[in-house]
Amino acid sequence: MDSAKFDAVVALLTGKRIAVLTGAGISTDSGIPDYRGEGAPVRKPMTFDQFRSDRASHQRYWAGSHLGWRRFAAAVPNNGHRALAEMERTGVVTGVVTQNVDGLHRRAGSARVIELHGSMDRVRCLTCGQLFARAAVAAKLSKANPWLETAQDFELRPDGDAEPGSGRELIVPVCTVCGGMLKPDVVFFGELVPRDTFLAAQSLVEHADALVVAGSSLAVNSGIRLLDRANKAGHPVVIINRGATKGDHRASIMLESGTSETLTALAQRLQR
Repeated sequence: MDSAKFDAVVALLTGKRIAVLTGAGISTDSGIPDYRGEGAPVRKPMTFDQFRSDRASHQRYWAGSHLGWRRFAAAVPNNGHRALAEMERTGVVTGVVTQNVDGLHRRAGSARVIELHGSMDRVRCLTCGQLFARAAVAAKLSKANPWLETAQDFELRPDGDAEPGSGRELIVPVCTVCGGMLKPDVVFFGELVPRDTFLAAQSLVEHADALVVAGSSLAVNSGIRLLDRANKAGHPVVIINRGATKGDHRASIMLESGTSETLTALAQRLQR
């Protein structure tokens, strides 16, 4: 970490109420891979239209998502997640907007978390809108497809999906209320962030005094839009990331470093 730049970040943020935007880079220390970090494979995620209209794609997604969910559920918050939760408890951080679907901010103790892209621990019916706990749906999926429980060698992806490596027919649970199609409560490629969710994130950023972006390349449009809101409000913006981001030229300071160690150090300095 560049110590001079870090001291400048501390000086810039001291006494301010901070909104935080996080991306996949904050969860890599919890064993969840990054989309775009160094060494990340090029991938073609399934679109919402594929999931909804193609039976084979629907089954493949659920098989992979089930395998990925097992790994996600076993992941634990790291020091970066815990540092943000502690800064919220002491009033330094006003809330977290996250692009991640792993639920680790909530599990670390953050109370005000806006999940832009949803969360893998919930399942929604596409017909009636009923929400279900992912664990309950996963138990039904396992019971109907015991072969999934022996799958070990698979590639985990940042969105909780995985490559199942099997062509076996999958029995997918349906909504117990209306019999409709179930989908993990996450925003697929080809879907938009729900309007109310984005407005809540926008309000959090606008009513803070500063924005910290941690572990995001800002390649997704919603992240850039929130950074623009902070700029228009006249708030200083600090970006913490390993590698360049699309928002570097709009940031007050760009600190190229790991999120866990940097957020932990910030928590110690800003709460003195």
